[in-house]
Amino acid sequence: MTDTEIEMRFKVLETELALLKQRVEKIEKQELPWWKQIIGTFADDPAHEEAMRLGREYRLSQREDYDKD
Repeated sequence: MTDTEIEMRFKVLETELALLKQRVEKIEKQELPWWKQIIGTFADDPAHEEAMRLGREYRLSQREDYDKD
C-alpha cells in the first residue's frame, strides 16, 4: 500500500471512530433506565398476555387462602 492509501484508510477509520464515540456518548447520556425505554414493547402481544396470566395464576396458587373455583 502506498502512503496515500494508508492515509486515506486512516482518515476513514478516524471518521468511523468519531461516529462510534458519538453513539456511545448518546447512549451514556440517556436519562431513562433501560426498563423504562422498553415499556410498551409487548403491547397487545398474545404470548405476553398469556405469560402474565399464567404467572398471576401461579402466584395466586401459592397463597394459603387460594380457592380456584
